Amino acid sequence: MKVMPARFRRSRPLTPTARVRGLRRRSTALFALTSAVGLVAMAALAVRSDDARWREQLDQSMNADTSWAMGLLETDEDGRLDTRGLADTMGTGCPPLTVLSVPPGDGADLVVDHAPRRPCLSVGPGDVQQTAAAAVRDEDAAAFDRHTTTGEPVRVFAQPFYAPDAEEGDGPQGAMFTLSGTSDQQADHRRLAWLVASGCAVLVCLSAAVGHLLSGRAIRPALAALDQQETFLADAAHDLRTPAASLRTLAETALRGETDSTDVLRRTLRLADSMGGLVDGLLTRARLMSGTETLAREPLRLDQLVEAVVDDAPTEGHRVVVRAEETVVVADPDLVRRAVANLLGNALAHGHAPGEPADVRISVARHGAVTVDDAGPGLPPQVADALFDRFRSGSGSTGLGLSIASWVAHAHGGSLTADRGERGGARFVLRLPTGDRPPAARGA
Repeated sequence: MKVMPARFRRSRPLTPTARVRGLRRRSTALFALTSAVGLVAMAALAVRSDDARWREQLDQSMNADTSWAMGLLETDEDGRLDTRGLADTMGTGCPPLTVLSVPPGDGADLVVDHAPRRPCLSVGPGDVQQTAAAAVRDEDAAAFDRHTTTGEPVRVFAQPFYAPDAEEGDGPQGAMFTLSGTSDQQADHRRLAWLVASGCAVLVCLSAAVGHLLSGRAIRPALAALDQQETFLADAAHDLRTPAASLRTLAETALRGETDSTDVLRRTLRLADSMGGLVDGLLTRARLMSGTETLAREPLRLDQLVEAVVDDAPTEGHRVVVRAEETVVVADPDLVRRAVANLLGNALAHGHAPGEPADVRISVARHGAVTVDDAGPGLPPQVADALFDRFRSGSGSTGLGLSIASWVAHAHGGSLTADRGERGGARFVLRLPTGDRPPAARGA
């Protein structure tokens, strides 16, 4: 037989629980991605704003230096620029100030009228000419990022100035050029960028963790609903299996003509009523577990209810003895009836040796306790600890009957315990709140 490659095999469909958990992972990833996009955008804006801010502050500082220096420039009688006042009044080596003037005619380069002899920072002549020419051409301050002759980063700045007798429409007479180192500012900027990036990474991880927690809380009701659905289906299959099998046997017997048709119809009607009651009980329990309905608590004669359950149970061939004291409890009649019936059914099914009839003793005490005692093999210690868990049983059954009985007890604020009886068999004690003490309802 030819085996298809793994990539062509149809993958197994995911269970509803797996799909819900997958939705949680996708929600977490989407939450983290959304947070990351927002944080990265804000971080980029902050880094860009800081980059523009330190350049703007540096340009303002150099603009103040050049503006003050331009006030020291003079013009002689022939209109030529005189920089002796500037050189005599202030040192132009640091900050390095260079004065350039526009040559007459159509000269390509500006004329350097003054340059510091020993500047603290220096750039190439081309950078000086380019910055000053840009300021003159645009008639506005010009600033660029450049490097010194030794490779250090600097900010070059040029501001145009005008002749004292310039008229409207006349161009600049020249430009004042200066520069300032940017090593410290760029180091601070890189430090801020790393800090912002690290903060963004931490916040993205934190948002992913918070998103995972919130999505977990969001899907918790869905997971609980799925678990309740699975519990309901399992309990329905457990409770309906026996009457359905009995109905099938009854129908086969009727088809063979082995029994009276009137008796068959009577037994069929009784089974149909029983199955209808089971379905109503299962739906009631499902609504109670989901919180859409509350327990129908009312005063209830527990002794009479237990006797009615025994009368309706299929006890042919078995011995069931009831000793009941008049007892009133506050409980839901339908649910308590189901719990007692499950305990009795468990004793009839498992509380005897194979091939021998069951010997069950049921007692009802005034304090609201129903004791079901059989003479069977008893309960092994390793089974008794988890006997009321769903799908746990000591003899091959699904174990849902005892699980339902335990749930009914706890839902009413009572308890269900299992122990070894005096005759060596199993003893189950169902305790319910009586009318003289308020129930302390607890969830199952």
